[in-house]
Amino acid sequence: MAYQALYRVWRPQTFSDVIGQDVITQTLRNAVASHMTSHAYLFSGPRGTGKTSCAKILAKAVNCLNPHDGEPCNECEICIAANENRLNDVIEIDAASNNGVEEIRDIRDKVKYAPTEAKFKVYIIDEVHMLSQGAFNALLKTLEEPPENVMFILATTEPQKIPATIISRTQSFNFRRISRLDILKRMTFILDDKNINYDEEALNIIAASAEGGMRDALSILDQALSYGDDELTLKNAQEVTGALSNEQIVSYMTAIADNKPAEALTSLYQILASGRSALRFTEMIIRVCRNLILYNSNSDLSKQMDNSVMTQELLDIADKFDNTRLFYIVDQVSATQKNIKNSNQTDIYMEILTVKISEPKITQEKQPLIESTDDGNDTEFDKLRDEISHLQNQVKSLSTNGINNSEAPAPKKVHRRANNNARLNKTAIYKVLGSATKDDLVSARDIWPDLMSMLSITQRAMMKVAEPVAASSDGIVVAFDYAMWFEQAQDDTTFLKELSDNVSRLMKKDCQIVLVPKADWPNIRKEYIHNNIDSSNQNNVESKKETKKTDPTVDEALKLFGNDVVDVKDD
Repeated sequence: MAYQALYRVWRPQTFSDVIGQDVITQTLRNAVASHMTSHAYLFSGPRGTGKTSCAKILAKAVNCLNPHDGEPCNECEICIAANENRLNDVIEIDAASNNGVEEIRDIRDKVKYAPTEAKFKVYIIDEVHMLSQGAFNALLKTLEEPPENVMFILATTEPQKIPATIISRTQSFNFRRISRLDILKRMTFILDDKNINYDEEALNIIAASAEGGMRDALSILDQALSYGDDELTLKNAQEVTGALSNEQIVSYMTAIADNKPAEALTSLYQILASGRSALRFTEMIIRVCRNLILYNSNSDLSKQMDNSVMTQELLDIADKFDNTRLFYIVDQVSATQKNIKNSNQTDIYMEILTVKISEPKITQEKQPLIESTDDGNDTEFDKLRDEISHLQNQVKSLSTNGINNSEAPAPKKVHRRANNNARLNKTAIYKVLGSATKDDLVSARDIWPDLMSMLSITQRAMMKVAEPVAASSDGIVVAFDYAMWFEQAQDDTTFLKELSDNVSRLMKKDCQIVLVPKADWPNIRKEYIHNNIDSSNQNNVESKKETKKTDPTVDEALKLFGNDVVDVKDD
């Protein structure tokens, strides 16, 4: 016989075999035993939680010749025929491929015929939410008043798409996700029955990756066994599921704890290069932070830690994280997860996240200031009051007698952080725009990957959010997506010089790099076009002299014949 997947071989054949749905199976078992089954059922829930399996078991149980407390015997001819999928009175329909009105009308026409072998004719409609609105309407009357010997079992993963009129005519059962412990017990039972060696940590990784679906868990287990030649090891499970190894997560979190962004980025690149999913990586960071918070709580909560994640190496660096920083990391990772799900540039978001959490800037509450005012420092208040009074007298004296320059103290220079406009080198930008061409821009973008490879890890992370937007024979304008990175690069003169030297080397000619925030780039370009700056006034870009108003006829003549032919004389 051909090989069958584990989830098919180990599909439950009785209600007691169904894992993690005790309330539902007990209800159905009692209904069968007391002959109080309904004419229509709706099974809804996530994938791989037992909906179709329970539907098949229920179809067997109501038709079984020798039921035992509501369970099918799996020995009579009806049960054997149902297990071999040759019982004509149990009809399975895939609504995803039979979702039209004609298919439902065919069911409606055949439903009035009595079953051929069994007591009940059972229709199992899987993925029922895929039916069209017309098909639901055609099913409505039959579902409300079917013949006495007919039962409908509807299964779906998206009950919100089913009309309320359908739901109200059925008994609805919501299947919940199967717990990790139940999945572990089932996989352990299967491996012990097959006499296969396994690593318990590998089973933990598979159970976590299954996300509450038993079918997913058995499919991953099947794949891991094939990869490991009928042996389940931790490494095999990590490779199949894409989970991070302990060494990878320890290396990354250690660099974060030590505030070393370069080492953290190096660890990140190694993790992504090994084929690990960025989304699964962020989930692992959150799990580690959650366990560190529980560990730092110094209470019974530490017993709730996931021991499959928390190795001794992670516990050793736990004292480097306080809960405030861990909360900050979780917030940043959660925000990055939303961006990753809606973007193809996952690497860039992961790099930005790594730099952020390796140098966190957490806003602390200004509690010390409040406490200082509550200590009763009356002396400080009196001193401040005297200084204010003295300053008021000085102002009054100056307004009366005037200011004596010799006695006036030199004002202190206030160093203010320059804004983006002050940082912009518009002269250099306009110089590039004055001779910019499309071919030069294409050439600049062609050498951009080579330029990235010449930078350090930290510089590369910063420049990944920048791109050339204009270029000439002797300059390139580079726009940054984020003003923060623009400011950092613009202030680093050493980095700018290195960048220009590398570009000049790649372009084989002198080339200047000019930086600009991408948000300001449209305005700068518009201002340049409006001012009509050319090579003759590149050094005077602040204002444009008013041009002399000429006659439109003269302008047209100059345009047609040129300055050499036309001689313009004022009246």
